[in-house]
Amino acid sequence: MNTADLGLPEEEGREALPREGGGGRRVGVPSTALFTDQYELTMLQAALKAGTAERRSVFEVFTRRLPEGRRYGVVAGTGRVLDAVENFRFDEDQLGFLREQRIVDEQTLDWLAGYRFTGDIWGYPEGEVYFPGSPILRVEGSFAECVLLETVILSILNHDSAIAAAASRMASAAGERPLIEMGARRTHELAAVAAARAAYVGGFATTSDLAAGFRYGIPTVGTSAHAFTLLHDHERDAFKAQVDTLGPGTTLLVDTYDVAEAVRTAVEVAGPELGAVRIDSGDLLLVAHRVRQQLDELGATGTKIVVTSDLDEYAIASLAAAPVDAYGVGTQLVTGSGHPTASMVYKLVARAETADPGAPLVPVAKKSSGGKTSVGGRKWAARRLDADGVAEAEVVGTGPVPAELAGRQLLVRLVEDGRIVGREPLGVARERHIAARANLPLSATQLSRGEPVLVTEYAHERSGG
Repeated sequence: MNTADLGLPEEEGREALPREGGGGRRVGVPSTALFTDQYELTMLQAALKAGTAERRSVFEVFTRRLPEGRRYGVVAGTGRVLDAVENFRFDEDQLGFLREQRIVDEQTLDWLAGYRFTGDIWGYPEGEVYFPGSPILRVEGSFAECVLLETVILSILNHDSAIAAAASRMASAAGERPLIEMGARRTHELAAVAAARAAYVGGFATTSDLAAGFRYGIPTVGTSAHAFTLLHDHERDAFKAQVDTLGPGTTLLVDTYDVAEAVRTAVEVAGPELGAVRIDSGDLLLVAHRVRQQLDELGATGTKIVVTSDLDEYAIASLAAAPVDAYGVGTQLVTGSGHPTASMVYKLVARAETADPGAPLVPVAKKSSGGKTSVGGRKWAARRLDADGVAEAEVVGTGPVPAELAGRQLLVRLVEDGRIVGREPLGVARERHIAARANLPLSATQLSRGEPVLVTEYAHERSGG
């Protein structure tokens, strides 16, 4: 890991910020058809038998509330949703499994064999912020083809949006200092790749996960662990081996033994052009100040300081006054900093009364007590601004969009007649999030517990009880 990898300026004039994401490879994606709950298929079978499966339907993804104390949510995973929809196909092995387990009958298996999503999907663009009630994703088509996508869509959006929200809070706390995603060893190996992607959307600069770099083009970094130092007879030997291999611009880990002695040795081995040192334990605020003073006294005034060690947004904020140049975050990031899900749901909000393609849609909604009511009708969403151009309300409605909000609509077309039309480079989503967060009231970046920074207003009457 050198200072260019960290997104920090170097004397040699390398880029100060990592390149934009989106340069990853379109590797083969396996079928996502069984990333679903059994009841999606049993509902399909019953609807086929009842003659209601082909009724035109509208499903929406939303959350009734943000995690306690959070001021805003972050939409992440949209690109992965598009991949999942495109690859939702039942192959012979999967159909054989369903037949063997007697999950559904032969009529349903025949229908599944030819499954292709042919409907439309609209959604908040990736990186946008959202609030309770925001129709983050709208899926339109027959009931049969839409209901099958519920579980995989929620699986992706709930995970990735939770990670991106935590990343956004950490990025806000870090200010201009870059963040390194280092959580691969703290979660499932496949979740680690998705987490790195979501973290990049939320504002992280780099990742240590090579699979994420390969798949999504996220800049990757890496240096050494304590094991590398312990492998050698002396700390100096370990530092020399690393510098000889990676050059003086590398980052040396200095807290295996005595920090002050390690810093002295690091500068002796690499010279004053040493790229960075990493501190992974102790009182980070105190140690960072001591290390900065020592580096300057040794003439390594350009050497950066990277800190790791179970950081979260609160720890990062507490280090704002410390001479720290970059942060590495793992466990707290990939677990959503205490909120590992965004609690999104996928609900039917409108459907036709017959299978006639021209039949009008009628709003439907769950009518029950206990805080799980929903709002019926196919919705639009817009963000109203105040006189200074700062967002002041999330407006959600059905029917015509008021003229004053026509230019502020949030949903964009992602899929048209089953064809993916909304793919974009990952870096675009990252930049969008930076802009969306900057357009919120200043209180959005406060880490203290509070209510959502924007109120959600409904431009129609509730259909739910």
